[in-house]
Amino acid sequence: MKRSVLVPLAASLLAISAASSGYEWQALPDKAVAPADNPPTAKKIELGKQLFFDPRFSSTGTVSCNSCHNLMTGGDDSRSTSMGVHGLAGPRNAPTVWNSAFHSVQFWDGRAATLEEQAKGPVVAGVEMGMNSLEDALARVRQIPGYVEQFKAVFGGDDPVNAENAAKAVGAYERTLITPGSPYDRYVKGNASALTPQQVRGMKTFDELGCTACHRGPAFNGPEMPGGKGFFISFPFHTSEYVKTYNLRDDEGRFLVTQNEADRHKFRVPTLRNIALTAPYFHNGKVKTLEEAVRVMAPSQLNKNLLDEQARDVAAFLDALTGPFPEQTMPRLPATIGYTILD
Repeated sequence: MKRSVLVPLAASLLAISAASSGYEWQALPDKAVAPADNPPTAKKIELGKQLFFDPRFSSTGTVSCNSCHNLMTGGDDSRSTSMGVHGLAGPRNAPTVWNSAFHSVQFWDGRAATLEEQAKGPVVAGVEMGMNSLEDALARVRQIPGYVEQFKAVFGGDDPVNAENAAKAVGAYERTLITPGSPYDRYVKGNASALTPQQVRGMKTFDELGCTACHRGPAFNGPEMPGGKGFFISFPFHTSEYVKTYNLRDDEGRFLVTQNEADRHKFRVPTLRNIALTAPYFHNGKVKTLEEAVRVMAPSQLNKNLLDEQARDVAAFLDALTGPFPEQTMPRLPATIGYTILD
């Protein structure tokens, strides 16, 4: 049979399957939508990239955004919890920055409404970049002529080197960090051979178990929500043997932000995009393998236990959510010639 016939046939079969389950499978968009107050430009994106990779805006001059969100891997750091300045470790696993543009809120607890707001947090977090204030970090930026020139060229105005503009530059860069075109994406667009038979079984099992109740939408991070409004779920929702084994209820979750009892142990639903590359798993990074994470989720969230074959099939399907990464080159950072800005 010719490919021209196979493609619409595969699409038709997928549509029938989706209709029977009541779930609509969606591909990841080819572009992330930028907010009206932060339109992207090539120069702004390049500035944001430099800031993302520059460790000089941490108290010790050793930690950058990329330290915990390594873009040369899965956008995380492969640690249970990230290590910041002075070897200090934070309380939570670093979420991937890849495809974070598709979250309606940022951080595990949703305390930042936008990428721009999120970009400001780690700079002044004591266990991350450890600066006393954003103004202290900006004072360092102002001592680097190359940065000052770029901020003027990108933003203009009398005082372009400010926290809002720095955050806008980083946000603009992070919106380029998306990975459409995974085997799953190609499959839902009609390429019947994009998934293996095991991955197709895993896709069906993923839906039948009820995983799509939370991990839905193009990024598998919940239903579409307006910007600044998060989709939060209690985790764990049910008691299982894994709760104690992996200390899953030690973190109070969003409650620590809102002090609302209804938010205790609630977290923003994370994306499953590229999840095969972001071990260890969950907010505390206690689970080391993807297949084990699948086994944990079934009883802890769905009150169901999986057969070994089911766990393997679902893990195989999740691996199909790994997309091609846009090429990243290390930026040349503006230099300080003959002096240092570090204390």
